[in-house]
Amino acid sequence: MDAYGHYLSRLAYALVKDREKAKDIVQDVFIRYYLQLDQFEGRSSVKTYLYRITVNECRNYFKSWAYRKVEVSKIKNTFLIHKETPEEAYLKQESKNYLADLLNKLPIKYKEVLWLYYYAELSTQEISEILNCSSNTVKTRLARGRKKAQLTMSEEEINHAKEH
Repeated sequence: MDAYGHYLSRLAYALVKDREKAKDIVQDVFIRYYLQLDQFEGRSSVKTYLYRITVNECRNYFKSWAYRKVEVSKIKNTFLIHKETPEEAYLKQESKNYLADLLNKLPIKYKEVLWLYYYAELSTQEISEILNCSSNTVKTRLARGRKKAQLTMSEEEINHAKEH
């Protein structure tokens, strides 16, 4: 937990965008890992295995009724009560991280790959093991994700985005 907890929390938060839910997911990941420890065959590193469980738990969360219920209530509240002024909305939008903004607009399959590649700094082979797809699929999703996000940032901009 000490070695990988922070990384898994960052991954879960990047995917679900809710700190408390991300903590719950990471807790579930470690419980699941502990319960299935005897089934771990060692074909990949423990880090890769935990990342894979985390991605799957996040996907399960998006399929759950709890997530759908929250999303419906958010939409309902948006239509019924609009608390932000246009100025506040603009300032809030400006303060967000540029790279995170780009990633959030992408479909989940591109967001996962780009986040794991740029933020978690995993290789395409490690990502393919986590997502249970081929290395070429990961490379294709990276290329398409960059294109969709118009990700033409320099290395300095990417490093600056990682810091925030």
